[in-house]
Amino acid sequence: MKTPSIPAVGKSLHTFLAVGFAGLLINLGPMAAESPKVPLLLDDYADARLNQFGQERILVNDASVGSRSQATPKCEKGVLSVKGDLVPGRGVPAFVSYVSLVAGEGKTKDLTGYTGVRLKVKVTQGILSVQVGTAGITNFDYHTSTPIVGKRGEFQEVRIPFKDMKRAWSEQTPLNAKSITSVNLVSFGLARDAFAYEVDEIGFY
Repeated sequence: MKTPSIPAVGKSLHTFLAVGFAGLLINLGPMAAESPKVPLLLDDYADARLNQFGQERILVNDASVGSRSQATPKCEKGVLSVKGDLVPGRGVPAFVSYVSLVAGEGKTKDLTGYTGVRLKVKVTQGILSVQVGTAGITNFDYHTSTPIVGKRGEFQEVRIPFKDMKRAWSEQTPLNAKSITSVNLVSFGLARDAFAYEVDEIGFY
């Protein structure tokens, strides 16, 4: 699958995932499911192409770092389904990221009134984490959650506080909710593997 050209967002995902995921997995433990709160809705997947902020969803793969992962996203009856294969290159990890921008043309949103990201998700295979992009980070090492864990094959409500999201290799700094650019669903691994997940909705709480 051809990697789309996405200024800032695409390049940041490529750089962050290629360099930092191995260290992130070592330093962070699994993230458990928590009870939901009412969110500001980012996406309910009612539209096959656009999120609730009117932005087109973007699939980013790892071709630019020498891996050959691919995925097939599908929106049906208000549920996003993503299935794919992680195929790492020599000495680099594999990843596929599904990006939801919060504003167009490189703009940001101030979401300081919210505590974190909330989603209703079913992970059936592989590893899934949530990443929040912000404009203030210049080395592309954005804040990422620990892998989502819970009952395999069942939808669960998950809350991810901004304060618990970590950068992989940089000095740890609080996530700046004043300048959020995107929320990204990231499947990744260091070995060849398949992945699959479904998302009913995602937003901020």
